[in-house]
Amino acid sequence: MPTALAPRPTAPVAEETATATNTPSPVGRRELLDRKRQVVGYELFHRGAPAGTPDSTLFTALADGGKAALVGRKTVFVHCSDALLHDNTLARVPTDGVVLVFTPQPGVPQAEIDARTLQLAALRQRGFCLAFTHAVLGTPFAAWLPLAGYVTLDLATLQAAILTPLVQKVRKFPNLKLLAHNVASVEQYTRVAELGVHLFEGSWLRQPVQASARTIRPSQATILQLINLLRSDADLAAIEELLKRDPTLSFNLLRFINSSGFGLSCEITSFRHAAMIIGQKNLFRWAALLLTASKDSAAPPAIGSTAIVRGRLTELLAAELLAPEDCDNAFIVGVFSLLDVMLGVPMAQSLHQLPLPEPVTDALLYRSGPFAPFLDLTIACERGEDEGFAQAARALHLSNHQINWAHLQALAWADTLLQ
Repeated sequence: MPTALAPRPTAPVAEETATATNTPSPVGRRELLDRKRQVVGYELFHRGAPAGTPDSTLFTALADGGKAALVGRKTVFVHCSDALLHDNTLARVPTDGVVLVFTPQPGVPQAEIDARTLQLAALRQRGFCLAFTHAVLGTPFAAWLPLAGYVTLDLATLQAAILTPLVQKVRKFPNLKLLAHNVASVEQYTRVAELGVHLFEGSWLRQPVQASARTIRPSQATILQLINLLRSDADLAAIEELLKRDPTLSFNLLRFINSSGFGLSCEITSFRHAAMIIGQKNLFRWAALLLTASKDSAAPPAIGSTAIVRGRLTELLAAELLAPEDCDNAFIVGVFSLLDVMLGVPMAQSLHQLPLPEPVTDALLYRSGPFAPFLDLTIACERGEDEGFAQAARALHLSNHQINWAHLQALAWADTLLQ
């Protein structure tokens, strides 16, 4: 039986205890990148809660599970409704690494703004970092700006002509950082980065960047060779010879295996040692992770982080319904779902380098077969289309509770590998 990457923790709240008033909403996420295009945080959001209701799904998870246990060390941005300011759940949420996001509403009476200022100041004093949409730059909310750590800009709705004056106004406050949402292209990313934006979110991240020569880079070719040797159960000496020719490859493989995400009781000191403890064929999935850490990739570092999360989340979702021996392949499907982006060549050409099982190839190329529904749901978790998420969840008959817990655990597990 394949060795699991790590046991799935037991969710802190049983699904059977949920009632009509506390059934959790499905959680979505958006990766937040810095100027080096590395994932430094996540914006978590709930889907489909009725307007004006204090949906505390995320805050309950952060309070009960602990922020570090659920999402690792990354900064977490969570939208906070007016109603949640009066909810006891918020009082139990750890403040370290948590950013509360508020949306100032135009036309609110000044007396209400003043009352809210006192509440926001109390949250700031508790240790929370606060973020506001760009509406906070309006005159009525001037008292909120000194409390802010971030101002968000939605590039999908803001006209390009007003971006520069907005950024200039924010830069008058040295401690304020800017977060740009819905960055749609590399050109747009470059433009707003030059203006002085610090963090970025958008669909441009996962767009394949095709290599001009459409060839696999040398270090990536070596990793693919290693994967093929492991997949074919090659002689151990042949694998060790390949690793000797690329010390960095060997180092990164051992780094992954010794990460806390695996949960081994002893340190693995060599590939032969790893083969003895884990089993040679089970090292295949760890070799797959090496592609996410390749420094020779045309893709930004955030792609590797996203691929790791996808692999673990697809595996955890599959563990709810499939046999244990299928979960390894579900993991590979998730990691390799960004193979075309990581290698800079089309998916079909990428998979031509690897002798993968047919169900894995079918999921990646045609979105068909037993693993496709799990990959669809994994991808839906990181996108904003509520209907697409609902369809993917319904296809697997998984509850919001099951999906949310797997999602947050995947984020935390990926963080342990990337430390």
